Amino acid sequence: MAIFLILAPYGAFTFLMVVTTATASLFAAAASCLAVIVLDAVRGRAVKILGAGSAVLFAGLGLYVILLDPAMSPSAVKLAVDIGIFAISLGSMLFRRPFTLQYAIEAVPAETAAMPGFLRANYIITGAWTVAALLMMLSNLAMLYVPGLPFWTGLAIAFAARNSALYFTKWYPTYQRIKHEGAATSSVHPVSTPTTSSQTI
Repeated sequence: MAIFLILAPYGAFTFLMVVTTATASLFAAAASCLAVIVLDAVRGRAVKILGAGSAVLFAGLGLYVILLDPAMSPSAVKLAVDIGIFAISLGSMLFRRPFTLQYAIEAVPAETAAMPGFLRANYIITGAWTVAALLMMLSNLAMLYVPGLPFWTGLAIAFAARNSALYFTKWYPTYQRIKHEGAATSSVHPVSTPTTSSQTI
């Protein structure tokens, strides 16, 4: 459910860009971001870097299209959104606050959040989303500047990049947990003594 709420504004934007205008898509996505922020506030949760940054990005870009560049192409709008998401994601890491950390802290016990590898894992997961945003940005650049590319190419790359990052987000914590459990198990080994065949330390 949490993943759905996080991704809902971006899914809405991508879908609406196919069926309606860029302006409507941008403001609908901004409204979705604000709805998620309000829902978090009602639940007593913190305002998220990604959600707040995306709301500003969508709304600001929508105003830009209305006031300054009504003829802005859909590919250019998508490129601007991808650049903004990339900047938010990369910026959160540069400021030592990877955006996934806020979501992860709310989803795990305090003792898990205090583990030394917890912050590193969130840097890695945020890095995966940053790479996904970069790939989507490059695909939209190609759509703008490489004549003859089919329309579905950009959608396919965006779908693959986003779903790969989503899969990694779900897989990596499980992998880390299994890895640490394996390390803890291997540290407990039998030692032979004169009086018993083995004992566990």
